[in-house]
Amino acid sequence: MKKIATFDLVLTAFFLGILILLASVPFLGFIPLGPINATTMHIPVIIASIILGPRIGGFLGGAFGIISMVRSTWIISPLSFVFSPFVPVYGMDHGSWKAILVALIPRILIGIVPYFVFKACQKMWQNKRQSTSLLIAGIAGGLTNTILVMNLIYFLFQQEYAAAIGNAGTAVYTAILGVILTQGIPEAIVAGIATMAVASVLLRLTKKPRF
Repeated sequence: MKKIATFDLVLTAFFLGILILLASVPFLGFIPLGPINATTMHIPVIIASIILGPRIGGFLGGAFGIISMVRSTWIISPLSFVFSPFVPVYGMDHGSWKAILVALIPRILIGIVPYFVFKACQKMWQNKRQSTSLLIAGIAGGLTNTILVMNLIYFLFQQEYAAAIGNAGTAVYTAILGVILTQGIPEAIVAGIATMAVASVLLRLTKKPRF
């Protein structure tokens, strides 16, 4: 048990270090491709969720959210206000606490959803097709991030987001769907492939149940 606990601690620190590295290197963790940056930050969180369980996964997801908040505060972009409560909302002179929800809730769930998706797939296939289960879990984690982030932005900052991107009415959610389709799906596919490749190796090193 002590060896396993130590192994978990080392892996947790390793994944946290990867998150910090990705956030620190330009165009590596956050990639400016549109109104919302594409990201690779969710990949270590997804893998950690499957390997270390939903508690540590949720913790690392929360760390991703905090890093995102700090970065949005430090590096200002037209949509920084949706991720940082310290950046004035578009058209106002103050930030909003709702940005904390956008920054944290989806990222915490990235560290929880893949674990249960993976376990459900393994149960359905009677612990066979591990690679396929990892692929699906990785894709689910990636979609969790983009779908929740974009929908929270829509419901919490609809008017401000519309003003920032220059759209109005139904065109706002069309823009939201555009981000999900053009950024979210490719991110999810990359996350699925990376999860399948990396997690399959790490799973060989530990077999204990994660709760």
